[in-house]
Amino acid sequence: MAENNALHTPATTLGGIPLKPFYSPDDVAEMPFTAPGEFPYTRGIHPAMYRKRLWTMRQFSGFSTPEETNERYRYLLEQGQTGLSVAFDLPTLMGYDADAPEAEGEVGKCGVSISSLEDMEALFRCIPLGDVSVSMTINSPAAVIWAMYLAVAERQGVAPSSLSGTLQNDILKEYIAQKEFIFPPRPSMRLVTDVIEYATRHTPKYNPISISGYHIREAGSTAVQELAFTLRDGVEYVDWAVERGLLIDEFAPRLSFFFNAHNDFFEEIAKYRAARTIWARIMRDRYGARDERSLKLRFHAQTAGCSLTWQQPVNNVVRTAVQALAAVMGGTQSLHTNSLDEAYALPGEHAVTIALRTQQILAYETGITETPDPFGGSYFVEKLTADIAEAARTYIDRIDGMGGMLPAIERGFPQAEIAEASYRYQAEVNGGERIIVGVNRFQETEEEKLDILEVDESAEARQVAKLGALRNRRDPEQVRRTLERLKKGAEGRGNLMPFLLDSVKSYATVGEIVAVLKRVFGTYSETSVL
Repeated sequence: MAENNALHTPATTLGGIPLKPFYSPDDVAEMPFTAPGEFPYTRGIHPAMYRKRLWTMRQFSGFSTPEETNERYRYLLEQGQTGLSVAFDLPTLMGYDADAPEAEGEVGKCGVSISSLEDMEALFRCIPLGDVSVSMTINSPAAVIWAMYLAVAERQGVAPSSLSGTLQNDILKEYIAQKEFIFPPRPSMRLVTDVIEYATRHTPKYNPISISGYHIREAGSTAVQELAFTLRDGVEYVDWAVERGLLIDEFAPRLSFFFNAHNDFFEEIAKYRAARTIWARIMRDRYGARDERSLKLRFHAQTAGCSLTWQQPVNNVVRTAVQALAAVMGGTQSLHTNSLDEAYALPGEHAVTIALRTQQILAYETGITETPDPFGGSYFVEKLTADIAEAARTYIDRIDGMGGMLPAIERGFPQAEIAEASYRYQAEVNGGERIIVGVNRFQETEEEKLDILEVDESAEARQVAKLGALRNRRDPEQVRRTLERLKKGAEGRGNLMPFLLDSVKSYATVGEIVAVLKRVFGTYSETSVL
């Protein structure tokens, strides 16, 4: 009992930043203060923030077949969710069809299986895409999946200009952290830029990229590394779009970001405030952006999946609530809250409802929406914001000195930094210096049993059979012609989106399209740098 009640030794650093015993007016005496909605938007991108409009409640969801995922989406919308977020299974993320040998055993397991336009039509059946914002978390084959989404919207009679949502489409963090890449970095960056260019011209309300720090943090980075690598990825994408010929204020207002909401409450709030500050200055000073919308960093947040524990899983509700509160206090534009059972399996209906209700309680019962940036003026939070921003800028300057993020990735710099941070974190857990309730302190001998979602094992067979029927029913000559035009387009230098749209409308599959691009672009294997 004495051990369990012992005080936790206070940390002397936070992510490498020294911490003082207390903070006073002297720590912020030289800092400029601006109001919410004023450059550099440290205190929020809108003057009234949530007093005028709540964040979008966007639960990440997808499993099994498109038909079953469609049922979950309609359930979530009925429960008050205000936007959709599509989780794809591993074969889809890697560009394989459900009937590919590489997909065996993985179809529908970690997300929804999408092989063709027919699947995408089923996914959004009875969901009006002109009225519902849709986010899609996919990267290497993102342009292919987005083409399918655009084709479904067209068949629903929805004008491209009416579509809203976000395509993740962030390939750089795949090389840095998540490792779901297909093609080499430079042709992959071409595809990302094709989407940004096409969206700028045709879908002005849709965000063509979500520059993601979430997966960088899940891989074990510190908050500073998450911030620095994400923003420097953003610089890389801007450079490619400008080189393509786009004007900065044409496309920058539709750039979006995606950050982790982790356990350290004040560090996370300061991280989001620092992100807005750094990005606003980059866009103004580095690129000469003049449109105020170009300067404002907009972000989605998701609570930390890597913080969830299978031990005492109900504790995950508390972790998620605190993390979500930090994201809201930090000024997020949309939010996903993880479910208590995700350390075991994909979230069940009961668990995902609790996760959504967590957001709704924060929004409607706590009073936290009544004033923007309520921690503004806190000696600690203001100093921590400045210190995190300075540490992140140091990383950004180092990457600039390497010639940019692509050369940095090729030499393994961000990968090695994250690996070292991850090792330090786990060593602290193993040594008891970092307490995780229920894991290395306050354990229980009898763990609570959960009813978890079981993905129907027949889903794979059903997806394979459906795909076989599609192959027999479609026009093979039309498929061949569209894929041949796609190959010639890839061999050239033009935007590939029109070719991808033609291919998906002919019911060419994800795997067939990716195979054509592989023949032109090649594939990529990472070389170990450790």
